[in-house]
Amino acid sequence: MELFKIIKDIRIKKYNPSLDYIDLRDIKTSHKDVKKGDLFIALHGENFNGNDFIKQAFDNGAQVVISDEKNDDERIIYVENARKAYSLACKNFFDRACDNLKIIAVTGTNGKTTVANTTTEMLRYAGAKVGLIGTLGAKIEDEVIDTGFTTPDPYMLHKLFKKMEDDKCEYVVMEASAHALALDKLEGIKFEIGVLTNITEDHLDYFKDMENYTKAKMKLFDRERTKLGLICVEDELCKENLLKIQVPFLTYGFNKYSDIKAENIKKSFSGTYFDCDFFNEYMAIKTNLIGEYNILNALAAIGICRSLGVPKELVRIGMSCINPVEGRFNIINMKDNNIVIDYAHTPDGLEKILETAKDLSENKLVVIFGCGGNRDRQKRPIMGEIASRIADDVILTSDNPRFEEPYAIIDEIKSGIKKDCKVIENRKKAIEYALNNYKNGETIVIAGKGAEKYQEIKGVKYPYNDFDVVYKYYRKRIKEISSWQNQNEDEEEKY
Repeated sequence: MELFKIIKDIRIKKYNPSLDYIDLRDIKTSHKDVKKGDLFIALHGENFNGNDFIKQAFDNGAQVVISDEKNDDERIIYVENARKAYSLACKNFFDRACDNLKIIAVTGTNGKTTVANTTTEMLRYAGAKVGLIGTLGAKIEDEVIDTGFTTPDPYMLHKLFKKMEDDKCEYVVMEASAHALALDKLEGIKFEIGVLTNITEDHLDYFKDMENYTKAKMKLFDRERTKLGLICVEDELCKENLLKIQVPFLTYGFNKYSDIKAENIKKSFSGTYFDCDFFNEYMAIKTNLIGEYNILNALAAIGICRSLGVPKELVRIGMSCINPVEGRFNIINMKDNNIVIDYAHTPDGLEKILETAKDLSENKLVVIFGCGGNRDRQKRPIMGEIASRIADDVILTSDNPRFEEPYAIIDEIKSGIKKDCKVIENRKKAIEYALNNYKNGETIVIAGKGAEKYQEIKGVKYPYNDFDVVYKYYRKRIKEISSWQNQNEDEEEKY
């Protein structure tokens, strides 16, 4: 693609117009990946500066470089902001496909994946073709594409938009992480609807404080970025920031002043019933999503679909057909106990799933969890306090320790716990211990990893999945029982 097409809308401070008609093969941000004919964009990272590698990029065949550091080399385009330039360049390189799609963005500490997946399925039930981009990867119909991030890198993101446009998608529902907003990954995309589920503590290792974290989330509601906002007013920080929203917005929650609200709620382990009031239009909703926080996620999905013009009856039917997202309050009902597997890895997320499980449990509540290594350490004792306050029994274990020592992480969690707890560092053994020792109708919550298919230790991702551990345990028990019965039958035949 010719350079002048790639740099459309980018704020340029200085460049040589003679470069305009150079035909560029691809866009790269790592000098190691550059090949002959590429455009190299020099980005600043936490631990690197792409400008230090401009010479190597040219040596590897780059024809043009974009940088926000001034340079006299006429092959370098000097721009105001290299990250914004990267996002816009990718948009242009993939034929501005995002302009031809109706894109819904969901941000928030918790609930993004459930809202995005639920909305996607409801739009599909209504007959629309929808692309999905989020924590669990990208999805077009039954095709799943691994992206590696909640919100992909701009190159991957716009490549996905192009594929979705080519596949005749009308809508795209995507998760917008705070990192993506802070790093201008979404520059140049105009969203039909932006959703804010909540703002609670997470990622403070990167953002340093809640003010910076909140500012990143609120960027979704800048005038040039989103047409309509949808805000959960059950969250304190969401309410506090309503006046900072620059676009028209709707509110949802349990408050009688909310534009979209839930009333007459009935909850159980098998599903949730409530009446949804959408601007005095009532719908009797039955959903397989469990818990009060999931009612809020359901309200967000309903608000999106009704705002897009999906008929009321299709919304009601669609909601009744939705199953929980894999790894989000998934229930395995056994004769001995109820097992809940959930991705909750923040204080707010853990508190919500434990309160939900406690509310529905008839017997003891047991929680098994750990915290990820090389991530926000401040939340560890907070999560320990929450677990010990709500659960009857606490079992501490490993999550993804990454490059930290597992027991050091556990000790930091333990510092917030106000009663005795069990420590079993090996996650598989911790789960098996709970399944062996709680067989009297207890509810066992296994939190932190959800649907993840690996455990990251010292830079290596080992195959691992909480569901597999539970299922293998019960398959083994069934085999043992079957073997015992066969043995008894053999003994009886002797007589």
